[in-house]
Amino acid sequence: MLHDDATAGNESTVAPSPLGSVQHRVHTGPTGSRDYDLYVPAGLTAPAPLLVMLHGGTQNAADFALGTGMNRLADQNGFVVAYPEQSRSANPAGYWNWFQPDDQRRDSGEPAIIAGIVTEIAAAHAIDPARIFVAGLSAGGAMAEVMAATYPEVFAKVGVHSGLPYRSAADVGSAFGVMSSGHFTAAASPTPVLVVHGDHDSTVAVGNATGVLQCRLLAYPQASTGEVTRSSEGGRAFIRTRHRIGGRTVAESFIVTGGGHAWFGGDPKGSYTDPSGPDASAELVRFFLED
Repeated sequence: MLHDDATAGNESTVAPSPLGSVQHRVHTGPTGSRDYDLYVPAGLTAPAPLLVMLHGGTQNAADFALGTGMNRLADQNGFVVAYPEQSRSANPAGYWNWFQPDDQRRDSGEPAIIAGIVTEIAAAHAIDPARIFVAGLSAGGAMAEVMAATYPEVFAKVGVHSGLPYRSAADVGSAFGVMSSGHFTAAASPTPVLVVHGDHDSTVAVGNATGVLQCRLLAYPQASTGEVTRSSEGGRAFIRTRHRIGGRTVAESFIVTGGGHAWFGGDPKGSYTDPSGPDASAELVRFFLED
């Protein structure tokens, strides 16, 4: 269970879509407040999964929803999507503060705010508590890892696109260092993860993808060595690696050949997208919803 003394969210105008609706809300809790958009498909079957999507730096909720196309997949697969939006007063460029110690702890800073948003949504909608997921891009991917580490009983799985390992930095200076070089921390994390990263990413080095996977393998030493496949299905060539226990995937990665710092398979109308694929959004949904 989450323990949160947050006040109820304030809902503003509801913008209809052909199949669902976007609700613009504000969450206020003990450690601060954030705006967020909530997409609810029409005709949703309860209890429904919930996916929390954390944008990258300079982005906002609407931009991230457009670029990832996740609302369309929500319509097709029957899940709710939340898009928390970083406050420019908390970070002028809109980056989640994944590198700040106060924002790396349970019941503190931004993790408490994001967890409070989940609690608020679950109170207002019939959400399946066993199928709550979190994913993000870049700084949002790093913050998704923070959420998986600090609230492992809440988030069943996590997706890290072009992100970084938990507690790989402790201030701005060390954040830039690990972004450029890659990093591994000996912080075992039990939350199953799907990592997507370009091997030519000049903003967040691909070594960080390895670091995220290694954190899972510390938690699951009995996992398989790794099933490696190579493909160019859906666009760019990629190397897919899966670590399993029995039939259950605990760590999976897509390392995209020649890929830079962008959401693969995304809509070019959104920022930081690479429409040439593979389809990161579809792979995340597949990973989240599979048994």
